[in-house]
Amino acid sequence: MTKLFETPLYPYKPSPDQRASVPVRHPVVVVGAGPVGLALAIDLAQSNVPVVVLDDNDKVSFGSRAICFAKRSLEILDRLGCGDQMTSKGVIWNTGRVFFGEKQVYEFNLLPEEGHRRPAFINLQQYYCELYLVERIRALQAEGKPVEIRGGNKVTALDRRVDHTRVSIETMDGPYDLEADWLIACDGAGSPTRAMLGLDFVGRVFEDNFLIADVIMKADFPTERWFWFDPPFNKGQSALLHKQPDGVWRIDLQLGWDIDKTEEKKPENVIPRLKQMLGDDVEFDLEWVSIYTFQCRRMEKFRYGRVIFAGDSAHQVSPFGARGANSGFQDIDNLAWKLKLVLDGTADEQLLDSYDAERVFAADENILNSTRSTDFITPKSEMSRVFRDAVLHLSEAHDFARPLVNSGRLSVPSVYDGSLLNGPDADELPDRTRPGAPASDAPLRDGWLLDHLGGWFTLLALNLDPGANDAIAGVPVRVLQIESPEIGEDIRKRYLGASDQAVYLIRPDQHVAARWTAFDSSAVENVMANILMHQRRRQA
Repeated sequence: MTKLFETPLYPYKPSPDQRASVPVRHPVVVVGAGPVGLALAIDLAQSNVPVVVLDDNDKVSFGSRAICFAKRSLEILDRLGCGDQMTSKGVIWNTGRVFFGEKQVYEFNLLPEEGHRRPAFINLQQYYCELYLVERIRALQAEGKPVEIRGGNKVTALDRRVDHTRVSIETMDGPYDLEADWLIACDGAGSPTRAMLGLDFVGRVFEDNFLIADVIMKADFPTERWFWFDPPFNKGQSALLHKQPDGVWRIDLQLGWDIDKTEEKKPENVIPRLKQMLGDDVEFDLEWVSIYTFQCRRMEKFRYGRVIFAGDSAHQVSPFGARGANSGFQDIDNLAWKLKLVLDGTADEQLLDSYDAERVFAADENILNSTRSTDFITPKSEMSRVFRDAVLHLSEAHDFARPLVNSGRLSVPSVYDGSLLNGPDADELPDRTRPGAPASDAPLRDGWLLDHLGGWFTLLALNLDPGANDAIAGVPVRVLQIESPEIGEDIRKRYLGASDQAVYLIRPDQHVAARWTAFDSSAVENVMANILMHQRRRQA
């Protein structure tokens, strides 16, 4: 693994932009080549939107970092051409167990129903995720798609203008400037972009520290998420165990607030802690050690004119619940198609305000769930601890108490209830696929439903004929018509319910825009027009 960390994946090389007499203008510049920035670049390039990624590094990140990738992220990565690699390499899991002391008090299955292509979660080190995304970009470049990664290009200054942003960049060959119609900041929790614009987070920093250790060992633990409250090996604190590929295990140990982080990361202090947990007879090697502090915060808004923030640069949550990288993938899933429509001149620029509205809504949802988990895991008062321990004791024998156990409400995609982009809803159809919700996957005779939706506007017609609709309101639309007997029980349960027929308008990010039990071309046209010009229409 050391070789992967040390090998430049996108080494610095001079760009013609550095020799230009005036700054070269690019439609989209992405700052940061982490998973979110790379995924956004792929999404745009697949739609033939030219994009340049700038990163001061030239290789994958060191250490596992984000490891839990949720079902919705895998579905997004399927659309980006990386889902099979991620799932094949990752450790698949659906089950979690919660312990209080040495006793198991709770067990849960995150995907209890059949008929889904992807599991609830996989565990995969972030460096593999980044590797597969870079390889996908290389494949797109070989196809002639307009995407470029510039390693060793450090952004040092920004000058926001009305219709673009001037970007100053430092390289080993000296500085140069370029211009971006749209600048997308995907440069992580410490976002230099955010600092350059004088912006900050609002929210909470929790007074606790956790040790992360990636341990290489042979162990017979099952491929499940194990979480302990007050275990004997970390008395009065908590612990988490996850299996990763290549015999690597992720261990999180709560340390408390008043610690010396430098001392706690030293192997001579980490190893005894791990031996207490694993036993003296278990042989292991340390691959990576880090210490983190909980933060549940976000920027006030995610769009500032022609600069847009996504992923950890826009919002931060505690790691319990796996809401960091997963929400970042959902950010770019929401953003890319809107940028495409605006750059093509098909949609009003204010469409991008809906990115801000929908993803701020999702961030608040994640922060709320993450804050509740953190308060349960690390009680802030004696009364809170008494309540938590009572819940844990009761959950051993009583079903009613188990939903109250909160070791991290795990990531699920946000439903954009109340979004200005949502159209009509047929209430008799199943609630899980209402407007604003992500489409639910289901098996078809020739594959999976989400694969057929792709990344385009789609009319999903079930047991009815919408006629020829190659374009609606000037935007290409695919028609996916499914009739009995191909409509299986999974599609019926998730899309029809008690109705015999339905038509869904599905956005390019595979969220439902509107649905009806009968086809009305003018109703569909109105929803599409609202999406393309929603702010202007609302003001009128």
